[in-house]
Amino acid sequence: MNIPRPSKAANIRRLKRRSEKAESFIIREATAEDIPALAALHIKTWAQTYWTVLHPPTYKIREWQWRDQFKNNDGSWFCFVIGNSKGELIGFAKGKNYSHSDLPDFAGELNKIYILREYHRLGLGKRLIGYVARKFLSKGITNMVLFGVAENPSGYFHEAVGGEKLYSKKGEFHGGYCWRDLKKLASICSIT
Repeated sequence: MNIPRPSKAANIRRLKRRSEKAESFIIREATAEDIPALAALHIKTWAQTYWTVLHPPTYKIREWQWRDQFKNNDGSWFCFVIGNSKGELIGFAKGKNYSHSDLPDFAGELNKIYILREYHRLGLGKRLIGYVARKFLSKGITNMVLFGVAENPSGYFHEAVGGEKLYSKKGEFHGGYCWRDLKKLASICSIT
């Protein structure tokens, strides 16, 4: 699978045409009121990432998943959204507590991180992951894992912000990354 990525220059031109600046985007915690916009954004960003999937999840499925998640607001998960000056959501990241015998040394999971393609390579993902790292640290969680698809070009981003590839016992890479020191990650991922 070869997933295309836009160039930084192309996305900077798009920002200028829309009279936007990357530093003007607001990152905040998601609320239940965001569910319709979050479900729609999840559909679009997921389809941009996994564009070869023939039957992607529908809006109805994503809305149900997010409504169900917000019903279970027990502190075991959180979600940050990025909004533009019009209040439209353009990205999100979800973190949750992690406890699995395969990786017993990790306590946090970056469960989802998606940004619309036209906003890639502008520093927004780095800011978003900075928020996630700080949130985990505020909960006493000092490390995290992320599971994805090995062919996803976002792996370069994960590595650029210190993500370490996770390999199976047979030495295979299946798309997982880890950060063993979230203080270090927070120090390299500014939130402003």
